[in-house]
Amino acid sequence: MKKPNVLVTFDSMKDANCGYFSFGKGLGDALIQENKGKFKLKFYLFKHTQYLFNGLVDIIYLSRLDRLFFKGKNDFDVVHLSDQTCRLRPSRVNAKKIMTVHDMNKVHLKFSKPHRIQVYLKKLGRLVSQCDKIVCISQFVANDVVNYFPEAKEKVSVIYNGADKLIADEKHNPSFVPPKPFLFTIGLLSVQKGFHLLPALLKGNDFHLVISGKETPHKQRILEEAEKYDCLNRVHITGPISDEDKTWYYKNCDAFLFPSVAEGFGLPIIEAMHFGKPVFLSKFTSLPEVGGDVAYYFDNFEPEHMQDVFRDGMVDFAQNNRSKEAIAQAEKFSWEIAAKQYLSLYQECLNNR
Repeated sequence: MKKPNVLVTFDSMKDANCGYFSFGKGLGDALIQENKGKFKLKFYLFKHTQYLFNGLVDIIYLSRLDRLFFKGKNDFDVVHLSDQTCRLRPSRVNAKKIMTVHDMNKVHLKFSKPHRIQVYLKKLGRLVSQCDKIVCISQFVANDVVNYFPEAKEKVSVIYNGADKLIADEKHNPSFVPPKPFLFTIGLLSVQKGFHLLPALLKGNDFHLVISGKETPHKQRILEEAEKYDCLNRVHITGPISDEDKTWYYKNCDAFLFPSVAEGFGLPIIEAMHFGKPVFLSKFTSLPEVGGDVAYYFDNFEPEHMQDVFRDGMVDFAQNNRSKEAIAQAEKFSWEIAAKQYLSLYQECLNNR
């Protein structure tokens, strides 16, 4: 019996420092492992992608001509568009179509202009309408999709991302070794990540703060807040870092901070909890789904409130030895589980042909 042909698009993996790269690598590896010969898998990649899945899967490279000729040349039974920015449009595909929606952050950002939101919703709505199944990476994102596109409700489901369990190299030291004790966060230095709120947490203690990630003009706002709280010499912005450096920071920090207000999932939270660290999060978007009852939450961003939550949380975590609880929460999210759920969805699509 001929195996069903399944194409999974990972063309957004072209930037090794972005979240789509981590998603593609984690899910792709797990799909290969969990498939066990059931489907004939092929992955759709950007030509210069740094990771090629160890040669364990057939690869099709993105072509500009795919927008014109892909429908005529493909023989796939299921096509999984693994993010809503995929270059391969659903209208170009002659197969059962699944699309993963990672976030709808644009509708939540205060500085998004109304006319741009409308253009964004029209474009995303068209993609949603052209697919047979819509997967969201959190219930928060699923609620957004159903709220803005209620006609899609019956085809929306949630599959949580996994997270690689990072292994620390005992011999490795990062490019910048911060004084201890220190707090850590990572991500694009954008307004919505909320890193400018963090210097306030250094008031009345001797913690240092390490902020890693691609720098933007928002860096200046962070430094201004550090100066305001007289802790400029304790705030360290490293820029992008290697996986080895990131792992070292997770392992050696005293707590992980993530006050983001625009997050479809929040992978760094799980990475930090894998090391049994206390995590302090905003109570917005999808973060409570990931942090569960183990995380400590900022209900608002008033400095005094954030300082109280941080101080009380650090005491609670130490006194009640909650490290094992953090690790257990992190282990609820695995790429193996996610891959099995996606493979089941591929089969469901085939059953409904």
